[in-house]
Amino acid sequence: MLDLKFTRANLDVVREALGKRNSKLDADEFAVLDERRRELLREVEALKAERNAASGEIVRRKKAGEDASDILARMAAVSERAKALDGELSGVEEREKDWLLSVPNIPHESVPVGKDENDNPVVRVWGEPTRFDFAPRDHHDLGTGLGMLDFERAAKLSGARFAVISGQIARLERALAAFMLDVQTREHGYLEVIPPTIVNADSLLGTGNLPKFEEDLFKLTDSRNFYLIPTAEVPLTNLYRGEVLDEDDLPKAFCAHTSCFRSEAGSYGKDTRGLIRQHEFRKVEMVRYSHPDKSYETLELMTGHAEAILQKLGLPYRVVLLCTGDMGFSSAKTYDLEVWLPAQDKYREISSCSNCVDFQARRADIRFKPKGGKKTEFVHTLNGSGLAVGRTLVAVMENYQNADGSIRVPEALKPYMGGIEIIGGAGASPRS
Repeated sequence: MLDLKFTRANLDVVREALGKRNSKLDADEFAVLDERRRELLREVEALKAERNAASGEIVRRKKAGEDASDILARMAAVSERAKALDGELSGVEEREKDWLLSVPNIPHESVPVGKDENDNPVVRVWGEPTRFDFAPRDHHDLGTGLGMLDFERAAKLSGARFAVISGQIARLERALAAFMLDVQTREHGYLEVIPPTIVNADSLLGTGNLPKFEEDLFKLTDSRNFYLIPTAEVPLTNLYRGEVLDEDDLPKAFCAHTSCFRSEAGSYGKDTRGLIRQHEFRKVEMVRYSHPDKSYETLELMTGHAEAILQKLGLPYRVVLLCTGDMGFSSAKTYDLEVWLPAQDKYREISSCSNCVDFQARRADIRFKPKGGKKTEFVHTLNGSGLAVGRTLVAVMENYQNADGSIRVPEALKPYMGGIEIIGGAGASPRS
């Protein structure tokens, strides 16, 4: 959430940012509300001044034995009016808050202005796109051909956009998650956390998923206002909600492997084949709390941590900088990592790393106390996929496939696979 005082003093800056983000939110709506707030405050203050002056006159008359009934009657009307104005003022301030909760973060000055993903510049490319001397199959055909991906039985169990993964491919996904966690904890210093996958509305409000994006969430139908998490970013970012840290506590770095649940509202017809866009999927998420002076440096560091996974797996990828029209709601700057998928002959997103500056911390009230300072400041929060496990599974299957439909196990994953080096081939171990 943007700072209320900043918004009032810099509404033109906010209006320009909304334009860059192609937002339909109207800054004039806030201006009208704020003007009404100021009018109400002036009227309330005038009534209070009148009431104070009348109080003195009432005291004087009573001491002099004079009749004060006219003033008392007038003050009764003033009190009723003041009460009504206070009620209206509270309503206007609540509407201002609701408007602010719907405003996306202001893009950093280094973010290019653009409309959509077609305007995202490529920052760097790692590796060469994988080529074969045969027509590569997509992961759907590879997995179903091996009898280890089953979308029909998943549909029987749950409906569309679910999958049953079994056998050696299930083990491969488990290996990927363990490998990612090991790299992030052992090499990059993240603390592994197993958080709840059911959270309350306050947690989703803190990260910016509520109130604007409720249709993208799975909400439990009981009376406790619980939701399934769309990403572990939600519980990890809210670990210190409402708390004040010491400056020496920063930075904090957490990672978690969880299931994630998304309704995929508005995505009908997109990526309906295979594992790319599922209602339930697994992801290793990274979240960092940073000192405000170091958050953009931290964004580069975190993006490198996600890249390290792809490099160790030998998967070609590129890094793109999201333009203003393609950025997430809470982000001030985002890098996407896009992995090469041979069957699609294109790069596809596999990780997003974002700096949300104080946007989420302000919503969740996460502060720190600077050394020697009396006034607290908001921390900066960052998040990134390290990586989306299902999409990494897709990338491994497609980039490491053989002509006979079997799949080679990348060197980095062999210690996690119990001796299996080829999935579905004659050289595969019977162990799964």
